[in-house]
Amino acid sequence: MRLKPLVVIAIAAISIIACKEDNSAEEAYNKELAEIVEEEKILEFGFDINNYIVKRDTIQKGDSFGEILQRNNIGYPDIFQIAEGTKDTFDIRKLHPGKPYTLLFSKESEKDSLPSPKTFIYQTDPVNYVVINLKDSIYAYTNKKPVTFIEKTATGVIESSISKTLEDKGLSQKLAYKMADEIYAWTIDFRRLQKGDRFKVIYTDKYIDDTIYAGVHNVKAAYFEHNNDSLYAFEFETDPEKGIVDYFNEDAKNLRRAFLKAPVQFSRISSRYNLKRRIAVYGYKVRPHKGTDFAAPVGTPIMATANGTVIESTRRGGNGKYVKIRHNDTYTTQYLHMSKRLVKKGDYVKQGDIIGKVGMTGNTGGPHVCYRFWKNGKQVDPFKQKLPEAKPISDSLKIKYLEYVKPIKQRLDNIFFLEAEPKDIENTITEDPIL
Repeated sequence: MRLKPLVVIAIAAISIIACKEDNSAEEAYNKELAEIVEEEKILEFGFDINNYIVKRDTIQKGDSFGEILQRNNIGYPDIFQIAEGTKDTFDIRKLHPGKPYTLLFSKESEKDSLPSPKTFIYQTDPVNYVVINLKDSIYAYTNKKPVTFIEKTATGVIESSISKTLEDKGLSQKLAYKMADEIYAWTIDFRRLQKGDRFKVIYTDKYIDDTIYAGVHNVKAAYFEHNNDSLYAFEFETDPEKGIVDYFNEDAKNLRRAFLKAPVQFSRISSRYNLKRRIAVYGYKVRPHKGTDFAAPVGTPIMATANGTVIESTRRGGNGKYVKIRHNDTYTTQYLHMSKRLVKKGDYVKQGDIIGKVGMTGNTGGPHVCYRFWKNGKQVDPFKQKLPEAKPISDSLKIKYLEYVKPIKQRLDNIFFLEAEPKDIENTITEDPIL
């Protein structure tokens, strides 16, 4: 009978210990749950969006910073103070139509009859943005969204065009532009690809905030089979200080020439340089055509075919709106019939810079750019000229280059073509995070 009190005490002690263990387990669970909740913060522009009422919009034509804030219950005295307090960081007059902006309101402002935002965020481009604090201490700062680069590989076999091949594979058309206008612009005419031509590339895709696809960042290496030629291309930085990058083949020969073959991408030649041309409209009289016409839709970007200085940017007679560029003492080029000129006299332009848009100004029967080419002051056919090559790689840098491309070439050679490639080729693209 005396054991009963001891049993009761023992049971009570066990219960207390069990309760403590349960409490410890519960506390651990709550802590873990709190950590999970903490991890699930929705961060955007550095703010936990869960803590705010968020209003998103885009700048409309005619919008001003003051009008946007006034529509959101901030008065002009405060707007003036905000503009003055942030002018050293951001010019509020430089809001562009179509650019997105975000307003953050305090959740406590739900109780207000006229809530006003605490923060204004303006996105100048997909990566860069400006934050303006509108309450208390007024200030502004610029920042960038996190950017991730994923290295990938892809292959393709041409059926009709490189654009169609990439489209069938769900790959970015920018790969076509990179190969046609940056890498093989001087060695392959992409308007005349043949069925069965094939390629493989090692390239890098760009992502913003880990999820938003921002296109192809660069092509590290490429291989193209065309006209029974095997054409390698490797990206290599020749001047780290100036950030100069070029493409070279496996023997360190620069693939670039001093001039692009065409001033517009993926166009067709509608009329060639012809000094004996006869036109029915003029009674079949000889009317020399001293340019090469590239047909393209109105608004198509026109590129400078080489580095140089703009010596004319105007509108005159049958030429319509045009730009003329002096490249050196030997070469000058001219681009006619533009709908819009994007450079002015005295501007220095680099090869590939956009200098205008295709149009129909002056004497023209359809949208195109008439490309004219001077050599030593005389207009000539650019397709019959032996154009100079770009500056070759230095001997000291050549050794470094050959060592650098050796493993990249080996990797490229080990990428195998799929002759009957399916349209969904997820298995042919590998992803290796490099940043």
